[in-house]
Amino acid sequence: MKNKSLAQVTDFDLKLLRIFKTVSECGSFSAAESLLGITRSAISLNMSDLEKRLGMRLCQRGRAGFALTDEGREILRHSDSMMAAIESFRQQVNQMHKQLRGEFNIGIINNLVTQPRMKITHALDSLRANGPDIRLNISMMTAADIERGLMDGRLHVGALPLTSPISGLEYTQLYDEKSNLYCSNKHPLFSQQAAPDDRELMSYDAIAPSFRMTAEAIGMHQKLHCTATASDREGIAFLILTGRFIGFLPDHYAAQWVEKQLMRSVAPQRLHFSSKIAIVTRAGRRSNAILEKFLQSLAL
Repeated sequence: MKNKSLAQVTDFDLKLLRIFKTVSECGSFSAAESLLGITRSAISLNMSDLEKRLGMRLCQRGRAGFALTDEGREILRHSDSMMAAIESFRQQVNQMHKQLRGEFNIGIINNLVTQPRMKITHALDSLRANGPDIRLNISMMTAADIERGLMDGRLHVGALPLTSPISGLEYTQLYDEKSNLYCSNKHPLFSQQAAPDDRELMSYDAIAPSFRMTAEAIGMHQKLHCTATASDREGIAFLILTGRFIGFLPDHYAAQWVEKQLMRSVAPQRLHFSSKIAIVTRAGRRSNAILEKFLQSLAL
């Protein structure tokens, strides 16, 4: 590949980089068509233009499928940082004009929408009412991905379980979340009147979360015979509903199946734990009018 330097980044370059980012996130040209509103052939031409302007191959495409090259991954990482810097500049200018305009990027763990205390929903409603030109971008992510997104500037705020805070982020408790042990109506424990003792409990297959947990939650899972794992609460629900596993779920999330008599809690007097859900921002962050309005709406 010929050595080539990019003298300046033009609006056209930014457009091509945004197309490249969308294609990378979608994993193929065809999957990005509807999102970008242009044809595969147009996407291919744009990608070729970007590669020529940068002087490097960004991705492999063909019968073997779509895959980023090492250079492509580096360019994607640098372009993410550049886009975040551009957005930060836009936010600073907007704040000078006291206008709530621009992107607001939020990372949230799965299954918080059933929380009865809908603080996040109400805050988003208030934000939209005060800034109709704000573009809200919500991403459902793991706690670790949310923390990484906050640290590298891709996210403005996150909501995640408060387990092991990391340096550089600020955590403020938002919800208390109680979790009970659940079985489905297909499981032997569903119709059993007496609560199982520890020995009987270990005779049933159970689910261990593969995400971070508090010490209390870890202690509760040590009482179970865990033979399956799940990366999030929805995965746990899927396995419980097979009738072959028991597992812990937040009560607000399990309520939809409890009401339909598809699940019930097992020994709720002793098999439960509580978690704290926190709103998280980057420590020492620059002033951002949209973020401050959102935090005010949460009454933090």
